[in-house]
Amino acid sequence: MVETDLTKIWVYLSASPLLGLTVTLVAYLAAHRIYMLAHQNPLLNPVITAILMLIAFLKLTGTSYEDYFEGGQFVHFLLGPATVALAVPLYQQFSRLRAVLVPVVVALLIGVVVGALSSITIAWLFGASPETQLSLAPKSVTAPVAMGISEQIGGIPSLTAVLVVVTGILGALMGTRLFALLRIRDDRVKGIAMGVAAHGIGTARAFHVSPEMGAFSGLAMALSAFATSALLPGLVDFLRAIYGGWL
Repeated sequence: MVETDLTKIWVYLSASPLLGLTVTLVAYLAAHRIYMLAHQNPLLNPVITAILMLIAFLKLTGTSYEDYFEGGQFVHFLLGPATVALAVPLYQQFSRLRAVLVPVVVALLIGVVVGALSSITIAWLFGASPETQLSLAPKSVTAPVAMGISEQIGGIPSLTAVLVVVTGILGALMGTRLFALLRIRDDRVKGIAMGVAAHGIGTARAFHVSPEMGAFSGLAMALSAFATSALLPGLVDFLRAIYGGWL
C-alpha cells in the first residue's frame, strides 16, 4: 500500500513543475541537517551537499536539467528577495557601519579591482582563452549579476555561473580558517572580506559565525556587485586598449 502511494506521488511530481521545487527543498533540508549534526563543519557546507544530492538525483532518475528547472526556478527567483532581506541585519549594525564607512568603501573598491585583475592574470598565465579569462573576472559577484557582466564583456555566462558557485564554496570553506591563521579577529573586517570574495555563499557562512560578520558580509556582497558592474566593463576596455588583441 505504501509503495503504491509513493509510486503515485512520484508519477505526479515527475510530470509537474513541483518536482524541481520539492527535490531542491528536500535536498537542502537534508544537507542542512547533516551540517548541523557535523557541528557546522565547513567541509559539509549545505550548499555543497545539496548540489551533490541534486546531481545524484538527476542522474539516477534520468531527469533532464530543463525538467528540473521548471520547478527549481521558483527557488532561483527567491535570490532577489533574499538579497534584499540582508538589509535587515545591516540596519541593525548601521551605527557601526557609519563609523567605518570610508575604510569599507576604499577596501571594497580595491578588492573588486584586484580580484578581477588577479583572476584574469592567473588565467592568462595558465594559457586560458580570452573568453575564459573574461568569464573569471566577475567570479566573486553573486551569480545573476556575474552572468550579466560576463555576457557584456565577452565572457561565457554559463561558465561564469559555475565559477561563481565554486568561488563561493571555496570562500566558505577556507575563509574562517584563513582569518584564524592571519589572526584577524574583527568581525567587521572578516565580513567585508567574505562578502567581497565569496558573495552569497560566503555571507551565509558569515552569519553562522556572528550577526555582525554576516551583516557586513551582506553589505560587501551588495556593494561589490554594484561596483563590479560599474567598474569591470571599463577596466576590460582599458586592458584591451593597452594589450590590443589579448582580450
